[in-house]
Amino acid sequence: QVQLVESGGGLVQAGGSTRLSCAASGLTFSRYLMGWFRQAPGKEREFVAAISWSGSNTYYTNSVKGRFAISRDNAKNTVYLQMNSLKPEDTAVYYCAGNNYRGSYDSSNAYDYWGQGTQVTVSS
Repeated sequence: QVQLVESGGGLVQAGGSTRLSCAASGLTFSRYLMGWFRQAPGKEREFVAAISWSGSNTYYTNSVKGRFAISRDNAKNTVYLQMNSLKPEDTAVYYCAGNNYRGSYDSSNAYDYWGQGTQVTVSS
């Protein structure tokens, strides 16, 4: 049984930082491209960042480039999202997801497994 469990987030002031973690179990983690998506109230889920199985390639949506950093530790089956210079528009539920390289890194349809999500609220 595959499980992705996010942690971190919470309430952060604008300009602040926080780190999300996603612990994976039940899958060969090192074979999966891992991604982070987010969904704000009333909006569709959107791609945030992704990282290749080895960690050598990372991808970001334009709005978070230079502020967010995705990383992974295959020994711990964990992927991280370091979020800096947070803005109120970053407020959303953040989801981690696993993609067995069967589609584009920025398409939610390409991801096989999803976590339950963790709330990040950025106050102005």
